[in-house]
Amino acid sequence: MVEWTEFERSTIQSIFSKLDYDVAGGKALARCLVVYPWTQRYFGNFGNLYNAAAIMGNPKVAAHGKVVLQGLDKAVKNMDNIKAAYKELSVLHSEKLNVDPDNFKLLADCLTIVVAAQMGAAFTAQVQAAFQKFLAVVVSSLCRQYY
Repeated sequence: MVEWTEFERSTIQSIFSKLDYDVAGGKALARCLVVYPWTQRYFGNFGNLYNAAAIMGNPKVAAHGKVVLQGLDKAVKNMDNIKAAYKELSVLHSEKLNVDPDNFKLLADCLTIVVAAQMGAAFTAQVQAAFQKFLAVVVSSLCRQYY
């Protein structure tokens, strides 16, 4: 079980309360698909992913990015037991979708960049530490079924 300080809890809740899931989710997933093009193999039914402009403007990428952030919202609401909250998602991604678990970390890094850009100077080292701790727990929970 992960121990959360009050600062970490309030920081994570504050970040997610201010995020526009429609925008941030799409930007994070699009960034991941552009920067790490091998991740595109999981999205063959998304249509045109041939270049950065096509990816950034792809409505299916934006929609799935929103789904990802809604999934993270589930973790925010279950911070004391993220592993249990993500059990079904872990099984889905490992057994049905066969997603390489390293991709979760890549997407988490892209989301960190998007959040940092949105928050600007408010994304201090302490805020980043709390956010990345949260994402590390989420990634670990998603990878649980793999091991």
